[in-house]
Amino acid sequence: MNGTTALKTNLEETKSLLEKYLADFSDADIQVRPVPNANHVAWQIGNVIAGEHFMLQAGLPDAKFPELPPGFADRHSSKAAGVEGPEGLLTKDEYLALFNGVRGAAIAALDTLTDADLDRPTEGPMAAFAPTLGHVFLATANHTMMHAGQFSVIRRVLGKPVLF
Repeated sequence: MNGTTALKTNLEETKSLLEKYLADFSDADIQVRPVPNANHVAWQIGNVIAGEHFMLQAGLPDAKFPELPPGFADRHSSKAAGVEGPEGLLTKDEYLALFNGVRGAAIAALDTLTDADLDRPTEGPMAAFAPTLGHVFLATANHTMMHAGQFSVIRRVLGKPVLF
């Protein structure tokens, strides 16, 4: 297995895990907070989408990422974490469609790269955190897993079955 194949597998598996955790969630469920001021799934999945869009689009200028709705990145930023109110939130199906569009664009872009491309240095704000394009793809998958782990706690609050 080469580097691009390993990264593609990682992106596909984290996508699948996120979808499994949310399969039995309703639109109301994605707005449940496990404790006051904690982030609900709507904010978390929006943060994953906006983060992936931001992290990968800069290093892949020719990739065809879907456009995010106006104000989406701001509503799902760290500054908006824990904010009350449903203003600007999407339905579960809308979040998943947007997530799948962004993740699909990331995987399609990865399919055009060589292992040598993964060593390409990043620039701008990502460079300190992820010094190469390969590191950016790893950070993308890790970001998804970090939030998916938080979905597990909300599943318990909602009385949903343990999946893993």
